[in-house]
Amino acid sequence: MRTRANESLASLCSAAERSGFGAAPPGPGTAPSGPSRGPGSAGTGAPGACDTLDADAVDADVPGAVDVVLAAVLRERAADAVGIDHTFAADLVERVARFTLSGGKRTRSQFLWWGLRACAGGTTAVEVTAALRIAAGLELVQTCALVHDDVMDGSPLRRGRPAVHADLTAQYGAGSGDGATEPFGRAAAILAGDLALAWADDTVTETDLAPAPRRRVDGIWRAMRTEMVAGQYLDLHNQVTRSRSREQAIRTASLKSGRYSVERPLTLGAALAGADESTGRALGAAGRCAGIAFQLGDDLLGVFGDPDRTGKPSGDDIREGKLTYLVAVARARAEDAGDEAAGALLDRSLGDAGLSDDDVDRVREVLVATGARAAVEAEIGRLAAESARHLDEAGVEPGAGGRLRDLVRAIAGERAAARPCGPGGEGSGEETTVPRTAGGGSR
Repeated sequence: MRTRANESLASLCSAAERSGFGAAPPGPGTAPSGPSRGPGSAGTGAPGACDTLDADAVDADVPGAVDVVLAAVLRERAADAVGIDHTFAADLVERVARFTLSGGKRTRSQFLWWGLRACAGGTTAVEVTAALRIAAGLELVQTCALVHDDVMDGSPLRRGRPAVHADLTAQYGAGSGDGATEPFGRAAAILAGDLALAWADDTVTETDLAPAPRRRVDGIWRAMRTEMVAGQYLDLHNQVTRSRSREQAIRTASLKSGRYSVERPLTLGAALAGADESTGRALGAAGRCAGIAFQLGDDLLGVFGDPDRTGKPSGDDIREGKLTYLVAVARARAEDAGDEAAGALLDRSLGDAGLSDDDVDRVREVLVATGARAAVEAEIGRLAAESARHLDEAGVEPGAGGRLRDLVRAIAGERAAARPCGPGGEGSGEETTVPRTAGGGSR
C-alpha cells in the first residue's frame, strides 16, 4: 500500500536524482548520463552497482553524485520503515530524509572525495561507489549531529526552516498553546537523530571493501563517532562550568566539528585509496587545521553572520553562554587591558536566554573593541595556511591537491569574511560564498 509518506519521500528522492548530475563536465569529452536505476543502484560496492558513475563525472559535481546515491540509500531505508509502521515512516523517516536531502553543501563529502582523488584513488567503479556510499553515510552523521544539536541548544530554526524538534512540536501541538507537546518534540527529534546515525552505520557496514581498506575505514569511523559525542559533551560541560579556557575552547571546536567535518573525511578518502601511512598522517594534519578553522568560523557566523544566509538566528551562542574561542579571547583581552566594563558586560550577558537584540549588539561591540574578532579571523587565516603546508608535505596528486586547497580556502574565507548583522564593525571584506560545486558552506 502506498502512503502519503511513501509519495512524499519518493518525490523528494526523485528530485535529488534529477539534480542534473551526469551532465557533461567542462572541457573535452562527455560524462556518462548518470547512475543506473535498476535494483541495487545505490550499490554496495559490488561490480555493476552504480557502474555508470565514473570518477570524471563525479569530479565535475561531487555534491550531485552524492545526492543521487544518498537518495537511493534513503529510498531503500524508507521502504523498510514503511513496512514497520506508517506513522513512524511519516513522522520520523520522512523528516530525516527531507532534512538530509534538502540542505547543506556536502562539505564533508567533498573532502572525502578529493582526499580519495588526491591519493590517486577512484580508478574503478567499485572504488567510486564505495566512496560515494561512505560520503552518504557522512551526510547522515551530519543529520544526526545537527538534529541533536538543535535539541540541546533549543534552536527553533535550522537552514531557514523550523528545526526538527520544533516542527514535530508544531505538528502535534497546533492550537494548544500550553507547551505540553514541547517535551514530545524534543524526544522525538532525538529519535530522529538516532535513526540517522543508525542508517549511517548501516550504509558504511553494507559497503563492499577489501579487507585492508575495511579495517582502516572502520577504525576511522569508530573514532569519528566517539569524537563527535565527546565534543558535544564538552560543549555542554563548558556551559555548566562556565569555563573560560581558550585551550578548552579550541579542543571543543576540534572534537565537536573540526574532526568530523574535515579531518576524518579526508583520512577516510585516503584510506579508501590505500594511501601509505605518511600520506595519511599529512592529510590528517591538514584536515585538523582546516577543521578547527571551519569551527572557529562557525563561531564567528553564530555572532556576526546574516541569518538570511546562515539559516539560524544570530546571537544564540551568546544567549546560551557557549564557550567559544571568540568569547574566550575577548575575556582574556579585556582582563589583560584592565577593561572591567567589557568584562562585566560579558559576564552578565553570556548565558542570559532573555538577552535583547540591543544587548546582543553591545556584546558584538565588545567582541570587536577588544580585538577578539580580528584575532579569530587571523587565527582562521593561520590555520588555513598551516593546512596548505601539510597538503604540500603530503605529496598528493597535483590536480586533486589543488581542489583540496580550494576547499580549505573557501571554508576559511567564507567564515573569516562574514558580514556583521548588527553593530560592531564593518567586516574584513566581501563575504565569500562557497558554491555547492566547490565546497564548504551551510551546515
